[in-house]
Amino acid sequence: MRFVTIATDRGPRACGVLPDGYVDLNAADPGLPASLKDILALGPDGARRASEATAKAGATIDPSRAKLLPPIPDPRKILCIGLNYRDHAAETNSPIPSEPILFAKYPNTLIAHGEPILLPAESRQVDYEAELVVVVGRGGRRIPRERAMEHVGGYMPGHDVSARDWQIGRPGKQWTAGKTFDTFAPTGPELTSADAVPDPHALGIRLRLNGETMQDSSTSQLIFTVADLIAHLSAIMTLAPGDLIFTGTPPGVGMARKPPVWLQPGDVVEIEIDGMTTLRNPVVPG
Repeated sequence: MRFVTIATDRGPRACGVLPDGYVDLNAADPGLPASLKDILALGPDGARRASEATAKAGATIDPSRAKLLPPIPDPRKILCIGLNYRDHAAETNSPIPSEPILFAKYPNTLIAHGEPILLPAESRQVDYEAELVVVVGRGGRRIPRERAMEHVGGYMPGHDVSARDWQIGRPGKQWTAGKTFDTFAPTGPELTSADAVPDPHALGIRLRLNGETMQDSSTSQLIFTVADLIAHLSAIMTLAPGDLIFTGTPPGVGMARKPPVWLQPGDVVEIEIDGMTTLRNPVVPG
């Protein structure tokens, strides 16, 4: 099952995706919430009812007339994991971490498929990072690793845009500042439900910059699995439905290239993950 969230005069609405259009899930089944994160919170029953409503209603919304929002436009938390691909650790000559490296983004960073990434005037070294984003379905605290996958609502492509001259070049390494400029977290265009991704650790992940492949790896290279991350994060904080977990980026980032490659006005970045719709965003001056 694939979902999008669109803007309407009634506010954001969760929709099921069919080959020829979208289905407003709450309109098709008034018992379903209008919010995608609230549907995910219902667990497998929510996914089942959404699938039935989509099939029964048939496409009623023309995608060309719909304004896409991020699939989860209002997450309570955007949690990110650094240095979580073995091949990326090798690329940066970094030791394999013994536990997940955690940082966060904020809602101001979220943008949808097709919306522009704004290059801030305060940075000259803005980098790209393709990522698999895990969307929490059922929330919880201290979730056992062996039950962690029951708490996954779905997956989607994400882009952890990073101002390296802030993240690394400022005194004390300002990770929060470098990762949280406006528009630095494109996600979407669609969310793929967990039951439609048999193995999230066997997905090709690629990033193209102006049509040239810059990152090309597999989630099999993840150091900490999805279950590892959910268990670890839920030991620190309560996870809520709709929380986003950016799981890390593979090798090929701009700062590791010789010479470095930084995002420039006019660039177009595409992130492609096997079985999911490609996330595409232009780059413009901020």
